Amino acid sequence: MMEKLKLKEKAGYGFGDFASSMFWKMFSVYLLFFYTDVFGISAAVVGTMFLVTRIFDGLNDPIMGILADRTNTKWGKFRPYLLWMAIPFALFGVLTFTTPDLTTSSKIIYAYVTYCLMMIVYTAVNVPYASLLGVMTSNLKDRTSLASFRFIFAFAGSILVLATAEPLVEYLSNDQGIINPQKGWQQTMTIYGVIAAIFFFGTFYLTRERIQPPKEQKTDLRSDLKDLAKNIPWFILLGAGIFTLIFNSIRDGSTIYYFKYYFVSQEAFQLPLLNVPLTYSTLYLVLGQAANIIGVVLAKPISDAIGKKKTFMGAMILATVLSCIFFFFGAEQLSLIFIFQFLISICAGIVFPLLWSMYADIADYSEWETGRRATGLIFSSSSMSQKMGWTLGGALTGWILAYYGFEANMDQTEEAKTGIRLMMSVLPALGALISSIFMIFYKLDDNFMIKINKELSLRRNKEPNTEK
Repeated sequence: MMEKLKLKEKAGYGFGDFASSMFWKMFSVYLLFFYTDVFGISAAVVGTMFLVTRIFDGLNDPIMGILADRTNTKWGKFRPYLLWMAIPFALFGVLTFTTPDLTTSSKIIYAYVTYCLMMIVYTAVNVPYASLLGVMTSNLKDRTSLASFRFIFAFAGSILVLATAEPLVEYLSNDQGIINPQKGWQQTMTIYGVIAAIFFFGTFYLTRERIQPPKEQKTDLRSDLKDLAKNIPWFILLGAGIFTLIFNSIRDGSTIYYFKYYFVSQEAFQLPLLNVPLTYSTLYLVLGQAANIIGVVLAKPISDAIGKKKTFMGAMILATVLSCIFFFFGAEQLSLIFIFQFLISICAGIVFPLLWSMYADIADYSEWETGRRATGLIFSSSSMSQKMGWTLGGALTGWILAYYGFEANMDQTEEAKTGIRLMMSVLPALGALISSIFMIFYKLDDNFMIKINKELSLRRNKEPNTEK
């Protein structure tokens, strides 16, 4: 067994998801709102764009995994992409939140192109980053710990964005007394882009790749794909991951609309120094991310006690029940709305480190079964499930808004308000329930993985371990 990872390296690994999650949260919470209320295109058009571009992007994930598996540098297979893609990642993020002075049809084309390129770069960073977890250590508890560090930093990055995005946009939109929200969104994204690039560089310098494919393994894409096609736990976790992200994506994407159009007033209080209002939506989202961190911290001790599978299923079933109850809250029941956001978000936070730790287990299971290791290809499925869940959730959010008659920057009908309430409660609950049903069929429990890990350790120790 390999030595335990040091705190510095675990934190360094977490830096990468701090950076990614800043952008992920901007896209999942604010991008639909930006396109409809600032950029100036309809919710239905945006919903379709999300579906088309994200399906294309999801298909890129396995390609990126295959490419990363075949990358060989002095730094390893996966770390170099954090170095190479950090600056393009920041640049395309800024372009995505830039509003050009064009006709509506030209704006739609611009949105398709910039968002598609942003997602390609996001994939080129995130698939290798996710795969890195599978080659830093073979220690099962260290893997769960790494995943927990990853998501503590991920939610910290999300909190930074959710706590500062709206105040920053409000502050930077003030152009010598003229309010220009297009400028505010672009400059806010520029700040986040610089921070993200710095954190990606940090992950590159602080982490190491230790687990190498078997030396006798030859590069063979057909064999890799054939092995993956027979990997039943991979398919089960893929399905569970997709519906977990649908659950989160619909809730995140509808939050701004919920507080802007269902509540009479968004403003909670003023920030004294900047004279900028802090909204209920900001407080709600920040509370959710803080609760996510609590969930991440709880994931390891609970899963150590009862196993990853039972922990995952329990968290998603509880989230289903709480989300259904959420639908019955009225605008005047603000305390209950915030309490249930806190509880639901703890459930969501528990699940995420388990998902990524389980993908590392699946990579080990595949090597144990076949004698071949394709870490990047398997971990690309985690990114693909994330993208597909996000795709379906984002598209459904736009389409449901259009179906219920939503009109941007207008007083909404009761029908439209009902649709927004459903997107905060019953619809995401369905995603959580289906995710828990998938996990019933997942067979890689902790006892089975301990057996696999011991056998793989014996195989690997027959050859000297090289550390990059």
